[in-house]
Amino acid sequence: MLVAIDKRGSVNLPSTIRKEMGLDTGTHLNLEVLEGGAIVLTPVAIYPAVNLNEKGLKKLDEARKSGTVKMPAQLAKQIKNARTDAD
Repeated sequence: MLVAIDKRGSVNLPSTIRKEMGLDTGTHLNLEVLEGGAIVLTPVAIYPAVNLNEKGLKKLDEARKSGTVKMPAQLAKQIKNARTDAD
């Protein structure tokens, strides 16, 4: 499939490829140049990091166990696997 580079250096992926691979606006791609010059684009997932110290992790654990307040879904998703750098 032939594509062109525009004046900004952008390459448009054909809609058939985007649909087939489930690529939407904002999808991140890892670009790799192989020996010989082949270019490989691989979709990657980017997850925001939440960094807590031991005290913060303890408070988070207490809040999870208390069950008194339901954590907002977006926040719960971000901190589901929170741990210290030492882990």
